[in-house]
Amino acid sequence: MKIISIETSCDETAISILDFQKNNKFKILSDLVVSQIDIHKKYGGVYPKLAKREHTSNLFPVFFQSLKKAKLLEKRKKERVLDKQILRKLNKILDRDEHNKELLIDFLQNYKTPKLNAISATYGPGLEMALWTGFNFARALSLIFNTTLVPVNHMEGHVYASLIKKISSNKYKIQKISYPSLVVLISGGHTQLQLIKKQHSYKLLGSTLDDAVGEAYDKTARLLGIAYPGGPEISKLADSFATSPGCCKTRGCCKVTLPRPMLHTQNFDFSFSGLKTAVLYIVQSKKRLTKKFKQELSAEFENAVSDVLIGKTKKALIKYKAKNIIIGGGVAANNRLRKDFRELAKTFKIKSYIPHKKYTGDNALMIGIAGYLRYKNKNYPKRIARVNGNLKLK
Repeated sequence: MKIISIETSCDETAISILDFQKNNKFKILSDLVVSQIDIHKKYGGVYPKLAKREHTSNLFPVFFQSLKKAKLLEKRKKERVLDKQILRKLNKILDRDEHNKELLIDFLQNYKTPKLNAISATYGPGLEMALWTGFNFARALSLIFNTTLVPVNHMEGHVYASLIKKISSNKYKIQKISYPSLVVLISGGHTQLQLIKKQHSYKLLGSTLDDAVGEAYDKTARLLGIAYPGGPEISKLADSFATSPGCCKTRGCCKVTLPRPMLHTQNFDFSFSGLKTAVLYIVQSKKRLTKKFKQELSAEFENAVSDVLIGKTKKALIKYKAKNIIIGGGVAANNRLRKDFRELAKTFKIKSYIPHKKYTGDNALMIGIAGYLRYKNKNYPKRIARVNGNLKLK
């Protein structure tokens, strides 16, 4: 079965078309992502109105190219006369998106309906302005193609991104996991520990009380004069410090010390705001920010983040006797954290599932996989007509 999926929760316009076969195996017919990073750089973060504008502009071209790449684009010999009832419904769905409404009407008139079994789309969490553009576009496609719409939780998408395994050229599978499984979701907007008791059954163990870990990375980078997105640059500076002359390559090597917020609390919640504030005070105490200082502070920042994430995860593994660790989200691309989580899993003699770096960021492929499994199990919300920027994983 073929599923087209749409992701617009933040600053990437992404569309994938996947062809699923038996035993949760699939082929990627198309997987396109248009990033807005360069547009938001000067604001030091994602500017919601700009994100919405760019999604509105990008959606149809990415959709059209996706069909073309998947060989599902076929022009009509004669222009189609459109049903007035469909046009009325389309007008209602895209009443605030005249641009894409006109493009879809033209598409409907001049191209044959592609053979798709379902449409999956992110409906939360995320920036609501951004979510609306992609979700309404998906609703419109569901109408004009007369195809099932499967609303998908963005964070569940990150869970399944970690379970993608390549088995041969353009052949993949969704790996099976044992239950209960512990999920660590670390991104720019979320830091969560979730327990999966069985498929599609989640229990939130703990989450951030303030800044998410990815947000803390970007704010720390900004304090060091590093442009958005600063997280990857912080990691590069930390890596360069670890290989610098005279460094003992241990946590005790750093002369700079930062706190480990909430590390010893009995719950599984996180707080990274205090860590960012500690960085602020240290930076303000310096007359000049040398490259060596930036490297050392970045290394200690990563030490602190890792100590907290690994410490909380270790406690959860002991308490809930989880059989796997699944790491998901944009911060899962961090080399230090990937290494530390693998070592933690090895210590507990359990398996760790960490996504390929290509799938750590926001992408539509993970939304397609999550949508397929929900569709297959007939376990998805029906008649959803609204997005939810604060959607919870249940």
